[in-house]
Amino acid sequence: MGPGRGGGGHRHPSGGPLGVPRRIRVLMAKPGLDGHDRGVKVVIQGLRDAGMEVIYTGLRQTVDQIVAAATQENVDVIGLSILSGAYMGVARKLMARVKEEGLGGVLVIMGGNILEKHVPELKAIGVAEVFRHHADLGEIARFIRGRVQGAAAR
Repeated sequence: MGPGRGGGGHRHPSGGPLGVPRRIRVLMAKPGLDGHDRGVKVVIQGLRDAGMEVIYTGLRQTVDQIVAAATQENVDVIGLSILSGAYMGVARKLMARVKEEGLGGVLVIMGGNILEKHVPELKAIGVAEVFRHHADLGEIARFIRGRVQGAAAR
């Protein structure tokens, strides 16, 4: 087991061994029938380059599969990449399942073909941030790091 995932021993409050902060764990998923994953693979590599541990579920995942993987992998962040117009329904279902499973401390972000007019509604249901096409990879990493490390400090 990795640091902060059980296995005993003394742990730093951040989840790593004493004196070693645990890497931020991000689950990236492509829900629904969307079969285009080039963009999400670029984001995954950018987050890995920023020092995060990234788990990619692959294409065509259901919300239940995404939530199960997030629970099993004990992630800090769930990132959804959606290029289809089904993002509102997916987001509503995902946020409901996250709440049902007691994963309220997991940061949820989204990216893809998302209309600007829907961003406030997505945030109102619990999506922390929405990154549009061509979002800066550094901006995504800084947002995640700031929110996850900020929550750990509280």
